[in-house]
Amino acid sequence: MDRLNGPPRLMIVSDLDFTMFDHEDPENLSLLQFNALWEAYYRHDSLLVYSTGRSPRIYKQLRNEKPLLTPDITIMSVGTEIAYGEPMVPDYDWEQRLNLNWDRDIITQETAKFPQLIPQSDTEQRPHKVSFFLEKPNSLEVIKALSESLEKHKLDVKIIYSHGTALDVLPKSADKGQALAYLQRRFKANGRVPLSSLVCGDSGNDAELFTVPDVFGVMVGNAQEELLQWCAENARNNPNIIHSTERCASGIIQAIGKFSFGPNVSPRDIKDWGKCRVNVLSPGYEVVKFYLLYERWRRAEVENSDQILQNLKSSFYPLGTFVHPSGTEQPMSKCEDMMKRLYGDKQGKQYCIWLDRVSTSQIGSDAWLVKFDKWESTGEERHCCLTTVLLNTKQAEEGFTWMHIHQTWLDGMETKHRTVWFL
Repeated sequence: MDRLNGPPRLMIVSDLDFTMFDHEDPENLSLLQFNALWEAYYRHDSLLVYSTGRSPRIYKQLRNEKPLLTPDITIMSVGTEIAYGEPMVPDYDWEQRLNLNWDRDIITQETAKFPQLIPQSDTEQRPHKVSFFLEKPNSLEVIKALSESLEKHKLDVKIIYSHGTALDVLPKSADKGQALAYLQRRFKANGRVPLSSLVCGDSGNDAELFTVPDVFGVMVGNAQEELLQWCAENARNNPNIIHSTERCASGIIQAIGKFSFGPNVSPRDIKDWGKCRVNVLSPGYEVVKFYLLYERWRRAEVENSDQILQNLKSSFYPLGTFVHPSGTEQPMSKCEDMMKRLYGDKQGKQYCIWLDRVSTSQIGSDAWLVKFDKWESTGEERHCCLTTVLLNTKQAEEGFTWMHIHQTWLDGMETKHRTVWFL
């Protein structure tokens, strides 16, 4: 929240597995569409919140495997843990609230009496979450008996069953919805309540998100029957909750358009930028658009034409400088020659680029400083550098002129071969 000057224009609170990203989409197409939309139009004045059943460890593992953006807030372990920003600073006040009438030892003892409950891995057993696998045919009987057993110990707990396989025992005051309500109270105390909030989910452990007051909601097109049934029973007449026709992140984008929160056409869906004009001069949109063109150029998805190279050349200030992450410098005028040599070198490969943490600051009447993490992946190989770009409008007939580019490797994300990385 500290990076925003006022209340967020939009807060998106999204589950991860089969909501923000699709396990059945090996190229992460819908996720990359969302990434480009968010960084181009929303990052500068909005909040991105992940709300996942994953523990911190396997959440971080997922971040290393998928092109997920850095969220402002992460709600983990089915609402029992909250962390802030890139360093994931824990919210200890929230954890203290969950200790009331919670006794993990008793819960462990009682659940051990049910052979149908298969403990999940140690990484998923958290201070305020005890997790199991449970086959669907046994679920109703086991959940009823377990609830009665725990009630005898006067514990304030709840049982959440999701995806037809996963059972979690949590404090009664903890779930994804109550974690979000807690955050909203903090926002209100600081005068930073988001102007609009959109919650997004696909399974039973997301249901509580849709109960939070004053939120809009989208059940993605691939939502589980358990969530659809809950909605039919509890939110049938709520026009602010919809079931999208698109899967996962594409369903989130669809909801952004349905509720008129702002732009809902991802830059990745624009095939000809020359025919598509953006109403607002946006440094964020400029850098996203440039790197999408760069990706398409290297994948040979655009024509190898003098016109594209001329447009690129006109975007770069001839006397500007590009500082490679290795520390070497070269004039911007040489970038055109390098681009010529790189055409189609990634054709037929699973190659993509995405930008993360785009931040912009106007440092003059016609100058902007833009900072972001620029990621490239080819197959399972990933590299990333912190990129700073100086943009100017005075030097351009329309749009921006790139005056200077400076890149430095993020720790552990460098490439061994200098020629592999350009811009």
